[in-house]
Amino acid sequence: MKTVRDFFAGVGYLGKGIGMWFRSPGLLALGLIPALIAAVLLGGVLITFWVNLGDISEALTGYADGWSEGWRTTVQVVTGVALAGASLFLGMLLYTALTLAIGDPFYEKISEKVEAQLGGVRGEVEVPWYTSLGRSIVDSLRLIAMSILFGIPLFLCGFIPFVGQTVVPVVGALIGGWFLGVELAGVPFQRRGFRLKGRRAVLKQRRAMVVGFGATVFVLFLIPGGAVLVTPAAVAGATLMARDILGES
Repeated sequence: MKTVRDFFAGVGYLGKGIGMWFRSPGLLALGLIPALIAAVLLGGVLITFWVNLGDISEALTGYADGWSEGWRTTVQVVTGVALAGASLFLGMLLYTALTLAIGDPFYEKISEKVEAQLGGVRGEVEVPWYTSLGRSIVDSLRLIAMSILFGIPLFLCGFIPFVGQTVVPVVGALIGGWFLGVELAGVPFQRRGFRLKGRRAVLKQRRAMVVGFGATVFVLFLIPGGAVLVTPAAVAGATLMARDILGES
């Protein structure tokens, strides 16, 4: 089935990006710097949120104060899980956007080296770094806004017992994977003159591949320290994937 093949092909592109890490460790190591800075900045915010998650859940479930202890505790736990899931979903997207914004020159260099090894880009669009950075920030904000529209229903579904703790995280990883894939592919697509709308239109043609790639990145980001280590390889993998989807060798 083509959808399944494409999904695992997307997973494979992250593996190829990691393989390039070992072939060009010096270049990809540069990508650790912005990834580490973004992890420290956003990590501090998320840790503070999670440390106070109990108090936040209790404050949001004040309507259950008159309920029996068992039901009150259940509601608070379910609310806490839903909040934790929502923070992870948005946190991954914010982390990627922040990392790419901070490290735009680094990731541009990584992607450029990948392209050069595969024959370069015909008709490459030269864009000043400040223009590229501005476009990246605007496109990232638009992607985050769209992800919030999907995140709100997922957050509400997180309150459904069992479903909210089993099905919703999987669906969240797949949806988050799509947005991560679109975000990470921004560098090679900008090099070809594509903005967000055009990039999404092209990537939709191989949606399963993009989701397979992005969902794998999403899961690895959940591992402590994984986001810092994986991001440079993910940029390389996204470049390879973009060339495939665009029909380039």
